[in-house]
Formats: sequence, structure tokens, C-alpha cells
Amino acid sequence: MNLDLKLDRVVLRHEELAHLLAAEGKRDAQEFARMAKEYSDLAPTVETILELRKAQGEVEELASLSQDAAAEPEMRALADEELRAAKTRLQEIDQRLKLLLLPKDEADERDAILEVRAGTGGEEAALFAAELFRMYRRYAELHNWKFEIISINETGLGGYKEAIASISGRGVFARLKFESGVHRVQRVPATEGSGRIHTSAATVAVLPEAEEVDIQIDEKDLRIDVFRASGPGGQSVNTTDSAVRITHIPTGLVVQQQDEKSQHKNKAKALKVLRARLFEMERTKREAERAASRKSQVGSGDRSERIRTYNFPQGRVTDHRINMTLYKIEAVMEGGGLDELIDALIADDQASRLAQLAEEA
Repeated sequence: MNLDLKLDRVVLRHEELAHLLAAEGKRDAQEFARMAKEYSDLAPTVETILELRKAQGEVEELASLSQDAAAEPEMRALADEELRAAKTRLQEIDQRLKLLLLPKDEADERDAILEVRAGTGGEEAALFAAELFRMYRRYAELHNWKFEIISINETGLGGYKEAIASISGRGVFARLKFESGVHRVQRVPATEGSGRIHTSAATVAVLPEAEEVDIQIDEKDLRIDVFRASGPGGQSVNTTDSAVRITHIPTGLVVQQQDEKSQHKNKAKALKVLRARLFEMERTKREAERAASRKSQVGSGDRSERIRTYNFPQGRVTDHRINMTLYKIEAVMEGGGLDELIDALIADDQASRLAQLAEEA
């Protein structure tokens, strides 16, 4: 489709929605909310289109003046100077508009379920998993997001075998979705007497949180087992059968929850995690089908992929997807330094999608 025609359609749709929203009469509240959101989402794009067209007009006008043989030399020179600045501004607006026109990830505005698990490396891997979980908790706090722990499976020595949390706030999934994958740590463990550097790993999964309307779970597809909760080392921490294990029979997914004293609350939390995992399975399947022709994807979320290395002796963090190294490991682990990596990953993703868009055009 011709770009100008596409831009015209966006502007016309925005105007159409304005008329529909202003019209009087009875209307469905859900439909009104949907239209209001679409109108609001289109507003920045329409503003940029109008800005682009104004800038295009200025460039044409200045180009005409600079080539006007009848104009005084001083006027042509001034027009030439202004034309260079106008062309630069036009390129900036054009780039901004292209980013706004990129297909949106429907999950970007959703809240997220964060899952961190110890990988290879025994107790050192579990300690690293706990540090990663704390890093994301601090990052959430810095962004004024709500961080709610769903479950933590501790080792008893300060490490986490598995930790799951719900993170809610503005643009949570958009910022955290590139964190999914294998995170590797290189350092000398506190228990290592010879000072030898060990390599351990933890896996991170960031799933868009699903609503009940997104994923319908049939009760007959679930096997629910209840049992007595236990703490590190197997000691009993509850005298009632409040812990819940839910198995989704069609997929074989298993979710276990025991942090709450109430069986009802444990079941609700387990279903929340199960719903997110099922939603992510569907989403990944659709994304894989759409991207079947592409050989590489930044932020594919493939959890078998090593995405980042944290080297403590050298004080560096390296993201292997974009070959970016920061020598500020403490700032990253405190959450504040993580934005630099995430911003670079988002920019790289946008660049690759713009390139793909140009190929398809």
C-alpha cells in the first residue's frame, strides 16, 4: 500500500472515531471503551503525520526559494541554510512516524508474571537466582510498579530454586519481555577455598499476564491435588492440607503453590500463573508462525538461549544478543543500571523490525 494512502487512512479513522465518540444516543459501554482506546492510541500517530506534512511543505517551499534565480543571493543563501535544517527535522519526524507505524505487540501494555529458576551450578545457581529476583524487584520499585510475590522455593542457604512474582504497572511487559532466557554468572563462590571462578546459570521467564477472557480454562481439564505445605529441607510449615498442585491435563503444565495458609488463595494464585503460561504458549505459537521465514529474532524469549553473562571478577555485564558490555555490574544488580541494557534491546528490536518493514515494502 502507498504510504501516503496509509497515512490518509489513519487520519480518516481518527476523525471517524471522534465523530462516533461525540455522537449522542445509547451505546454499549464496552464498545465505547474500545473506541476511546483506539482513538487515544491513534492520537500520537495522527499528530506526527500532521507534523510530517507541515515539514514536507516547508522543505518544498524552501527548496523552491533556494532555486529561484530571480531572488537575491542573500535570500537564496538563507533559504539554503534553513533548507538543510528543515530536511534534518523532516528525517527525524519521518523516523518517529515509522516507529509509531510499527505493528504493536498486543501484550506490551499488560502486567507480567516473572519466573526465575536456578539452572546448572547447584547452590551457587540458586544464590544467583535469588539475586536476579531481587534485581527485578528493585527495578520494579524504581519504576513505581507493584511487585507481588506469588511463591518462593528456598534452598535454606539463601538461594532460590524457583521464585515467581506478579508485576503490575504501566508498560511492564514492554520493558521486561527481553529478559526471558538463560542468565549466566561467573564468579568465585563464597564456599570456594581455592579462589577458582565458577560458571552457573539461572533461567528467567517473563510472561504477559492473562485475563480470564483471554484464556478459558475448563475445570475438567484440571487435576487438582492438595497436600501439606513444607519448607526448606522438607520440614512441615503447615498443619493443614493448604498447598495446591494444579495439572493442566491437555498440555501437561504443572503449577504448585503453597505460600498462603488458605487453600483457596493458593488455588487462585496457581491458576493465575497457569493462565499466564497457557497464554504465553498460544502467543509464542502465533509469533513463531508469523516469524517462520525469519532466521533470527531479538528477544524471541527462547529459554534455551544464553542471553546475558554477569562476570563479577571483571565487574561487567554482557548482553550477547546485541554484543553490549557494561562495566557497572553493581548498578545493574541494584536495578538502576538495567535500563541501559533494556533501552538498547528495545532500540535494536525496533531497528530490525524497521528493516523488515522496508524489505516488505
